[in-house]
Parts: sequence; structure tokens; C-alpha cells
Amino acid sequence: MTLNQTFAIRVRELLKEKKMTQYRLEQNTGIYHSTMTAVLNNKTKASNFRTMALIIRELGVSITEFFDSEIFDLDIIEID
Repeated sequence: MTLNQTFAIRVRELLKEKKMTQYRLEQNTGIYHSTMTAVLNNKTKASNFRTMALIIRELGVSITEFFDSEIFDLDIIEID
């Protein structure tokens, strides 16, 4: 699994937990629909940190809390 895949999985987990739609996330962050869809469907090689930070902030969690998930086990994530 790649870092982008794990990021997308974690975002989807938090969207579900917070009962937030992708559309609302896009509107509140100002991220274009095409960009958000690419991020969430792993169609981008690498998300830039600004995009990641906007998403994380809008989900209402700290960066530490976002990445404090067993899905981010660096022993199994492919980092290219």
C-alpha cells in the first residue's frame, strides 16, 4: 500500500466518522473537485503538503491525530 492510498483511506474514515461529504470538504477547503477526487481515488502520484494540511484541518483533527492511526505503519507503506 502506498502513502497516498493510506492518506485517502484515513480521509474517508474521518469523513464517515464526522458525517461529512466529499462535496462539503471540497467547498470548505477550496480544493477543486477534480483534485479532491484524484487524491481520494489515488490518481495522483503525490499530494502536496498544502493540500494535505487543508484537508486535515477541515476534518477538525491535528496532524498528529490524523497520522496516529495503525494504517500509517511505515514498515508496510511503500514510499517511492
